[in-house]
Amino acid sequence: MSDDGEAAEQVAVEAEERGVRLRERRQALQRGGARVLAASGPGASLRERLALLEAAGEVYDLDERPDVYGSGVVAALEDRVAALLGTEAAAFFPTGTMAQQVALRCWAGRTGDPAVALHGLAHPEVHERNAFSRVSGLRPLRLTSEPRQPTAAEVRDFEEPFGTLMLELPLRDAGYLLPTWEELTDLVAAARERDAVVHFDGARLWESTVHFGRPLAEIAGLADSVYVSFYKSLGGYGGAALAGPRTLVEEARAWRHRYGGTVFQQFPTALAALTGLERELPRLPEYVRHARVVAEALREGFAAAGLPWARVHPEVPHTHEFQVWVPHDADVAGEAAVRQGEETGRLLFPRPWSSPGPGLAMAEVELGAAGLDWTAEEARAAASDFAARLLDR
Repeated sequence: MSDDGEAAEQVAVEAEERGVRLRERRQALQRGGARVLAASGPGASLRERLALLEAAGEVYDLDERPDVYGSGVVAALEDRVAALLGTEAAAFFPTGTMAQQVALRCWAGRTGDPAVALHGLAHPEVHERNAFSRVSGLRPLRLTSEPRQPTAAEVRDFEEPFGTLMLELPLRDAGYLLPTWEELTDLVAAARERDAVVHFDGARLWESTVHFGRPLAEIAGLADSVYVSFYKSLGGYGGAALAGPRTLVEEARAWRHRYGGTVFQQFPTALAALTGLERELPRLPEYVRHARVVAEALREGFAAAGLPWARVHPEVPHTHEFQVWVPHDADVAGEAAVRQGEETGRLLFPRPWSSPGPGLAMAEVELGAAGLDWTAEEARAAASDFAARLLDR
């Protein structure tokens, strides 16, 4: 290896080590009771995560027999999801990656077209190692890769035929963005004009009702099928559901078995999901509304400190999650965030910072139950303090 190659490798190793140390310090702060905007499930201890099941008896009869290959509590969870989304049926899956591959594979068989039109920043394109094409024989077609939702014109005028339109609601990697209700109905209508079916990647669909001003069933009712997650937004252990027509769901169960997703027993995950639906789902609108208060306070705090080009995106969050951008390297922003937590007991940014471009850092912010106690003034002061630490660097 050349000297330049060795130097580059050493730089990469040192960066990875810094990232590990920052993660450990963030987790220590959360375990130590630092104030956060949202409690982090992945950062919690096993004891804290198991506490989810302490109230399981409030959502399901614990004297019932455990599930076996999808019976019992898993079937009860499926019925609950179908009722919430207004669909004929729903099937539980261990992961959303599997649920969506199965759904789109089923639609490809029914339409005779394996092409799936989707956004270039959609989860399957960015986070699933090309699973659509490598595992399921699907052919993804990127409508756009711009950091926004696709338009009805892009769907209507796309140059290649496709059998399914997949819409991620909200589009996480673009800033948890949602279209307006009118834009969404136009997108669906454009797909119908092309005789394509519509599938919603609704991992976080639960939190979209405030933005759309519509109940879950009306939103889900626009699509032919919907996937939802039980740990995103709801704080469960994992798992997902595919909801839609009964015939599609029955076919999906067969493919779930072939993909290895019909697990012997899943009652802890199912119970945690039912608990999330009972406890967290009704509170999500409150989280979304307060996230907008906090987002405005962060913008004001950055401006008051004189931090140039700091951004909260979108300015008015569509959900209870949004992005914060600052004009500094990611490791500098990450160090400032952790140092603030260690010195003040307020961990404003408990998630890692990434580098979307030279001299830029971006972090995702989520507001949950813990964040409802943050007043606008506290968030504004914390943002000013964080900005001052960056400016000192």
